[in-house]
Amino acid sequence: MRSYPSISALRQALEHAWSLASSSKYSIENPARGQCGVTALVVQDIFGGEILKTRTDEGMHFYNRIAGERHDLTLSQFYGPIPFDDIISSRDGALADTSDAQYRALRDRLGLVA
Repeated sequence: MRSYPSISALRQALEHAWSLASSSKYSIENPARGQCGVTALVVQDIFGGEILKTRTDEGMHFYNRIAGERHDLTLSQFYGPIPFDDIISSRDGALADTSDAQYRALRDRLGLVA
């Protein structure tokens, strides 16, 4: 199983791992689009912490807080600033934004198969 020593290392890997298999909203022009729930789950798998959510014009958006610091690895999907409500969510909440198949696909592409 592959490991990621830092959030920045994972961020770089995600840019190559996101695909239509991990989000039906994926596009080459905006690879992070629709990847927030599945990405928040994977970030928590690797680094622990909490899954948070915020309201946007497009619906709920998921991201992480690790050791008190906010990490939004899919923020690039938005074309402008978004509010951060920092509402505590859960794995079930983030999974409701994605599917088991999309979650497994992203984990596989990142080399996180167990």
